[in-house]
Amino acid sequence: MADRLLPGAVAIATGLLCWLATGALIPILRGRAVLDHPNERSSHSIPTPRGGGIAVIGSVLLVWLVLYEMGWIAPGIVWIALGGGLLAAISWIDDLGGLSPGVRLVAQAAAVTIGILALPEPRGMLEGWSRPPLYLAAGALWIWWVNLFNFMDGIDGLAAGETAAIGGGLLLFAGIGEGDDAAAALLAAGLVGAAIGFLVWNWSPARIFLGDVGSIPLGYISGFLLLGLAARNYWKIALILPLYFLADATITLCRRLLRRERVWQPHRQHFYQRAVRDGLGHAGVVERVLAADLLLIGCAWAAENGWGILALMAAIAIVAVLLAALGRGW
Repeated sequence: MADRLLPGAVAIATGLLCWLATGALIPILRGRAVLDHPNERSSHSIPTPRGGGIAVIGSVLLVWLVLYEMGWIAPGIVWIALGGGLLAAISWIDDLGGLSPGVRLVAQAAAVTIGILALPEPRGMLEGWSRPPLYLAAGALWIWWVNLFNFMDGIDGLAAGETAAIGGGLLLFAGIGEGDDAAAALLAAGLVGAAIGFLVWNWSPARIFLGDVGSIPLGYISGFLLLGLAARNYWKIALILPLYFLADATITLCRRLLRRERVWQPHRQHFYQRAVRDGLGHAGVVERVLAADLLLIGCAWAAENGWGILALMAAIAIVAVLLAALGRGW
């Protein structure tokens, strides 16, 4: 019974820690003028402290390391903490003064290379792949997820809300695995708690933003949990849970590439940004995304309970409807 209650306790503890730490950060960042000032590409209208990711990532990694020290999760999590800490440090420097895309990409490649060591051995359909191609494909996908997560952190509550939804789905499905179910549940619980603790301050109108110091490492650690699930042969769940973020960012990038735009520069062309621009509002967009995420969690459950192809098709249809709604400002 105690083991079943442990993930809830971890989520509550991490949430309280993140909530307190974020509240303490706001006056510090404002006093040091670490602010996100509005510009023509912004979706906010007043200068807002940037750097709340320090509290989010700090809370998650601290709780994960405590769980490791207590023997409840595998030693591999130390590699993920190292990679996440590296990305947080590089991203914080980027938040303060700006770094070249090349430097950021090298840091991401290093963190992903470190993280590959902590992934579980592939099972099922992935087991037949030779090791180098599989790891190269996983690494490329992981780096893309890290960057698209940063791209999608453009309005109040969206990145934190999506993190809570993905983490909630991972926590719900932790029991389907073999061997390390309890560890997977504890890792997901820490992620959910931190996201909700931060969301209290980040819901529209936001009193603080994640900054790259939050969005980049969040993409990294959530990507690790999703790839770990896929490696355990639950790839349909790993695909369905983040499907909205994957679709919005990837479609937008392809459109910009076709128009020969400089894809590394900030813009306001994502579906969620267009919805805000058309007057839907930050909270309205996030509420619609979270509603779709709940449906996607249902599709993920159906995909692993005998409805594989139909569940995948339903998930694609849900995301397509959401993108259409956001693109038209419904």
